[in-house]
Amino acid sequence: MQDVQQIRNTVILGHGNSGKSTLAEALLFTAGSVNRLGKVDDGTASMDCEPEEQKRHVSISTAFNHLTWQKNEIFLLDTPGDDNFVNETLFATNVADTAILTVGAVLGVRPQTGKFVGMVQNKKLPCLICITKMDRERANFSNTVEQIRANFDLNPVITHLPIGAEENFKGVIDVLAQKALLFDDTGKTTAAEIPDDMADEAETLYETLAEYIAESDDDLLEKFLEEGELTAEEMQAGLNQAVEKGLISPVIPCASFKNFGSSVILDAIVGLLPSPDRRPAIVGTNPKDGELVEFEAAVDAPFSALVFKTMADPFAGRLTLFRVFSGTLSGDNFYNANKELSERYGQLYLVEGKEQKPVDKAIPGMIVAVAKLKETTTGDTLCTEAKPVIFDSPEPLPSVLSYAVSAKKGDEEKLFASITKLLDEDLTLKLTREQQTREVLLSGVGQVHLEVINEKLKRKFGVEMELKTPKVPYRETIKGNTTVQGKHKKQSGGRGQFGDCTVELSPLPRGEQFEFVDSIVGGVIPQQYRPAVEKGIIEAMEKGVLAGYPFVDLKVNLIDGSYHSVDSSEMAFKVAGSLAFKKGVMDAQPILLEPIMELEVRVPKDFVGDVMGDLNSRRGKVLGMDSTDKSEIVNAHVPQAEILLYSLDLTSMTGGQGTFTVNFSHYEEVPSHIAEKIIEGHKNQADE
Repeated sequence: MQDVQQIRNTVILGHGNSGKSTLAEALLFTAGSVNRLGKVDDGTASMDCEPEEQKRHVSISTAFNHLTWQKNEIFLLDTPGDDNFVNETLFATNVADTAILTVGAVLGVRPQTGKFVGMVQNKKLPCLICITKMDRERANFSNTVEQIRANFDLNPVITHLPIGAEENFKGVIDVLAQKALLFDDTGKTTAAEIPDDMADEAETLYETLAEYIAESDDDLLEKFLEEGELTAEEMQAGLNQAVEKGLISPVIPCASFKNFGSSVILDAIVGLLPSPDRRPAIVGTNPKDGELVEFEAAVDAPFSALVFKTMADPFAGRLTLFRVFSGTLSGDNFYNANKELSERYGQLYLVEGKEQKPVDKAIPGMIVAVAKLKETTTGDTLCTEAKPVIFDSPEPLPSVLSYAVSAKKGDEEKLFASITKLLDEDLTLKLTREQQTREVLLSGVGQVHLEVINEKLKRKFGVEMELKTPKVPYRETIKGNTTVQGKHKKQSGGRGQFGDCTVELSPLPRGEQFEFVDSIVGGVIPQQYRPAVEKGIIEAMEKGVLAGYPFVDLKVNLIDGSYHSVDSSEMAFKVAGSLAFKKGVMDAQPILLEPIMELEVRVPKDFVGDVMGDLNSRRGKVLGMDSTDKSEIVNAHVPQAEILLYSLDLTSMTGGQGTFTVNFSHYEEVPSHIAEKIIEGHKNQADE
């Protein structure tokens, strides 16, 4: 493979159940890359090769394969449509040159479709729109196209019109060529005359297409206005240019389950979508001087590539996938600009479903993989040391659902070692430790996401995890002031124990933790014993007095005491300090504090009322609202205890259209009626 002009790099995007993987299977089968037409529903799809995907009949990871069509190499990236795994789609789209957007002819535009359109527009990708499942009951091509036109700024233009629908879908009309293409039972096409009852519609669409093409180029527009038409050559060249610029998104109907339309789509990928060298040069930053640098998609340019996915395998080790943007990679090493080191690799591979095919070199546009790299991770830029560069990589989507995790059968060390391996593969997965509750928290994008992680752990590493709702890190403090004596006196034959201290307890402003003041005058407590009083109080604070939570925001002033020349010791004064604290706190209006989180919720305007009502029911305080073109942003302070599983509730409330971010803000007093329940629960637990 030598010619960049003969490479196409295409990401397949679309909402869940829009037929992405089925389309990819049909394209591979039609091109002869696979010898059977795999089916998602029966688990035979080569692109959905993970057992978790076959079980759930949905894509979980981006799948890769490539095919040859008309002497062109087409690299396909088949991405997930489920919200739990959309991070995979984000990273795949970042390295693609072009896109195929799938929209089901039955379901039409779904709420999630907007996310994928946003990715296409953000990267300014030339895009084909495939209206899938035209053979299904209630399939409606024209309604689906109108939904796309009404909801998104994609400028969909029908280049292929379906002949029939539902069980009668049997072909398409090529609007530009003004001919019919009929499908046989194997999916192969035969050219034919346009049916008489569709001739007028086909001609109207041709005129519409000519207008769109003319409007995309000043020279063509001038000729079109003067002569009223364009030549076939001008139409084809103008269409290619308009698609390349993102001014037109061709619309093609298909029924991939029957392999109807696959060859038409392959022709469009090769004929309408641009090769890597026709895309804008990629821009990165020179890490030495911070200057912007461009890299052209040419085989003789300096090598550059971006790592966008890492796969963990218990047998093969770590598999690192990257997209080559410029130059030619061969040999046995490259320079990692992020880590500032050279790494050796063994063999370059093309990823074909669950298999890897060795390849000698890689040129711009290719997706390739290497195994067992020690330092390189997702987001790193690979290049030459002579011309270093760092390319931008997307920020992973935030982890919004957390559970306390433990090993189901007690092998904690193996569990956490296995999870750590998956962290390289899945950047939305987070493993943290909550110091106060001593729980290890596993955080992900959603419930299904974490369930799939558990299934992977069991299959790949033979360990299973148990997930529990995490504990809330409550704290305790006081609202009032008090003066109290703590006295420890014990006599049991021989040397006794004696410590006596008087302290003033008072609250500190929220967040100031602890302050100890030594106000002893004279020698009522010798200097060597006073630190022990502080130590005893600090140790007692760790366990609290109301419900076992750490005590905070407390000022202690040591003002008086007494000692015994023989029986006093550091330990005795430590116990005295602890007694003074426990006794005094109960006289100083002790209260529970709860963490308050800063919540930012993004939802379509239709759901704002529901979201705000729900936040109010969670004891939330709405701080304000902002608007964007397509969504409303609600900012609020909400107790952490009320939003531990908010991800699940928001998804249910908004049909998956709502997103949110959450960060710790501050601590506030727990309302008394709730505090009573928490304290009671602690007492019951202690009694068990």
